[in-house]
Amino acid sequence: MNIALIAHDTKKELMVQFCIAYCGILSRNSLCATGTTGKLVAEATGLQIQKYMSGSQGGAEQISARISFNEIDLLLFFRDPISAKPYEPSEVDLLKLCDVHNIPVATNLATAEALIHALDRGDLDWRNIVNPTN
Repeated sequence: MNIALIAHDTKKELMVQFCIAYCGILSRNSLCATGTTGKLVAEATGLQIQKYMSGSQGGAEQISARISFNEIDLLLFFRDPISAKPYEPSEVDLLKLCDVHNIPVATNLATAEALIHALDRGDLDWRNIVNPTN
């Protein structure tokens, strides 16, 4: 599966710790991330991550484009709704695209853990159920 990782500044360390904890599962998938998040996660875990620009330079928009073309299967977007900065990725646009394209998305640790366990069990391979010819 193609998994995208995005984290607001105040949630980057949480994303790193999450990825350390679930490195085994994540390593069996294709990962991409906004620049700083991808750099921090890759340094901490050794995971191969396709890094886009930082969120403030358009990295979230690059991931949004991949979602629009059905190239992302799962989005882990650790957001901080309390102290998000104006230059940080817009969750409204990302969440709307995920809804339109039926992409599972986690915006917090609890949901991310539920999705990662479902991924490990094979429960998220829904594209084969909906479109068995893919």
